[in-house]
Amino acid sequence: MFSFFRKKPPAASLPADKATSPALPADEPATGTASEAAPASEPTAEPAPHVPAPLAKAPDVAGQSKAAPPLAPVAPQPAEHPVTPMPVVPTIANAVDMPVDKPMPPSEGRKGWLERLKAGLKRTGAGIASVFTGTKIDDALYEELEEALLMADTGVKATEHLLADLKRRVKEAKATDPAAVKGLLADAIVALLEPLQKTLVIGEFKPTVIMVAGVNGAGKTTSIGKLTRHLANEGASVLLAAADTFRAAAREQLAVWADRNTVEIVTQEGGDPAAVSFDAVTAGRSRGRDVVLVDTAGRLPTQLHLMEELKKIKRVVQKADPTGPHEVLLVIDGNTGQNALAQVKAFDDTLGLTGLVITKLDGTAKGGVICAIAREKPIPIYFIGVGEKLEDLETFNAREFAQALLS
Repeated sequence: MFSFFRKKPPAASLPADKATSPALPADEPATGTASEAAPASEPTAEPAPHVPAPLAKAPDVAGQSKAAPPLAPVAPQPAEHPVTPMPVVPTIANAVDMPVDKPMPPSEGRKGWLERLKAGLKRTGAGIASVFTGTKIDDALYEELEEALLMADTGVKATEHLLADLKRRVKEAKATDPAAVKGLLADAIVALLEPLQKTLVIGEFKPTVIMVAGVNGAGKTTSIGKLTRHLANEGASVLLAAADTFRAAAREQLAVWADRNTVEIVTQEGGDPAAVSFDAVTAGRSRGRDVVLVDTAGRLPTQLHLMEELKKIKRVVQKADPTGPHEVLLVIDGNTGQNALAQVKAFDDTLGLTGLVITKLDGTAKGGVICAIAREKPIPIYFIGVGEKLEDLETFNAREFAQALLS
């Protein structure tokens, strides 16, 4: 596993009854439990002869006893957006896109991840690697390489940049073997992508509020679940906010991830996404959580009136925590190619993105879009994914990506 957040000294612990218990009703005693107070109608075992109607006793704050009025049934007053630890989802059939009962395989480390990354990028890299099977370096090789890069959705600007950089490297190295040119191309890709390689820092703020956006189908909620597991493995306490209140089964899907990762979730059926986000940030602060992950509703960047809802969520989060949100992540589907670049531009204009999560790179031959993003909208890439398993989402490393792409 990897380490991608800064640990801070533990904060002063809250009293047990305030850290985990809901607020008591106004007429309930400040100390003791419901089982400790007998109802007024229940007789004592041996009532004193001189007491005609014994009253329930409740200790006051100073430890003294005083008579309490007869207890009357009080209807429970649930919170508007309750924080539910270990949510139980009775019916999830056809509600989630992941197996629920499948056991979690252990992490295989970075070596195992690199092998999976190579397999995932095979479709993208096959066309590029085939260019270097010839016997000489000439204009035909560069033309074929240009076509292969464009077919991988690298984009015109990134393709021109890579070709110019490659020719310079070939000249400086005095390379004559196409196989050597392949290695130099890997170096050029690394140089282009390294500025996007950044560590996600957790611990500078408590809680660190991470707002996650993305269009429907990009794998946003699933990526949140995988990120939650990464954070939990590193020792961070996480609170999830199910602010995607419009998509069918979105809350149930996130609740399954909360259950599997043993974390709490703030949820409300059909509620206002901004209100749920506000409650989650407030709960995260009061409970001393390290991270609050806010799952927002999927939005197409062309639906401007819906994009305004994302702005509203961000404003409301800032009311709950003036320093937040500390990270605004966009999850994009690698299958969408150049459309992913358009999404990055649109969501950045709306929210001010701080990082990207790129998923489903194993199902496409368009993985070169990462190079297009690096050239035209260089926003840090925190994670990339090449599968549906927990270990198939990992931190982005430019060198690993270039090696896997051209292997």
